[in-house]
Amino acid sequence: MAGMRTARRILAGGALAAAAGWALRGIPAELGVRPLTSGPDRVSRMRRSPQFRGDTFVNPMSEPTALMTTPPVGLLAELARNKEQRHPAGPIPLRLPPSGPPPADGLRAVWYGHASTLVEIEGRRVLFDPVWSNRVSPSQLVGPKRHHPLPVDIGDLPQVDAIAISHDHYDHLDMATVRSLTRTQKAPFLVPLGIGAHLERWGVPLYRIIELDWDEEAEVAGLRFVATAARHFSGRAFTRNDTLWGSWVVAGPSKRVFYAGDSGYFQGYRGIGAAHGPFDLTLMPIGAYSPAWPDIHMNPEEAVNAHLDLGGKLLLPVHWATFTLALHPWVEPVDRLWREAKARDVEIVVPRPGEGVDVTAVPSVDGWWETLG
Repeated sequence: MAGMRTARRILAGGALAAAAGWALRGIPAELGVRPLTSGPDRVSRMRRSPQFRGDTFVNPMSEPTALMTTPPVGLLAELARNKEQRHPAGPIPLRLPPSGPPPADGLRAVWYGHASTLVEIEGRRVLFDPVWSNRVSPSQLVGPKRHHPLPVDIGDLPQVDAIAISHDHYDHLDMATVRSLTRTQKAPFLVPLGIGAHLERWGVPLYRIIELDWDEEAEVAGLRFVATAARHFSGRAFTRNDTLWGSWVVAGPSKRVFYAGDSGYFQGYRGIGAAHGPFDLTLMPIGAYSPAWPDIHMNPEEAVNAHLDLGGKLLLPVHWATFTLALHPWVEPVDRLWREAKARDVEIVVPRPGEGVDVTAVPSVDGWWETLG
């Protein structure tokens, strides 16, 4: 009898170990590649970058950048307090994305949640920071979990002309999504320096990877893409800043869009606006801010400041609602944004995930999120 119990324990332990091994098998690939080990051509380009010093990329802004390295006093108590406020109080309403071809001479955007956004600009489609996984983490067993379903399956996305990535954090660069898009799409990936090493490991052909430093540009499908500055950092494992981060300017014959990626506020937005603006649409991050990292994520008021610096006409908020990545209440970013926009006469649109927004017929802000806060 004792022998049977021992055998069952051994079998159960073996099954658990096998399950854990199966669940963790993909983590090494999720961590990506150290770009400095990925080949002489990429390494040479990285080392020539004005943003690269020693063996890492740096923020060259004159303002100092502080990044939390040790948890602030009281963090654990704060984590345990008001946890329910960091999640929506009910289901987030979704909309079915518009179908049909993109407007030939117009500008339309579809926000899928968090930062993932499709921009249809003068007959072309650009997909920003697509993340279709359920968790933003190297493992789908742990980490921040999605608060709402995707409004469209990744295989049902329309064919896009370009896929633009801002940096390599898990909530902006997702291995499973990249692999799916490599199979289902033909578009090139435009990425900051170093990120091409991750994409190559995940099976993206080299001819579909365009790596740019800040202020470098490329033309894809008749659109001009300019990699521009951001005040942030990078890293998928225990090392930081071995790939570059950035924002994107996308310019068609007459329409212009700015996507900020992740960034703290900095004076350089005025220069980007002067060089490449004004912008018909800005996609600005408004969530996941904290006093513990004031320089790497904007708060809503700073997002409005940056939008005005850029010469933006319509502001569409991103980087909120989908994942809990900071301690502020779920509803706070958009409440603060709406209040600041009204105070400063800034036009904003707050779509539900999947909702199409035509910049020539912007719907009024209806406060759909208020019952969920």
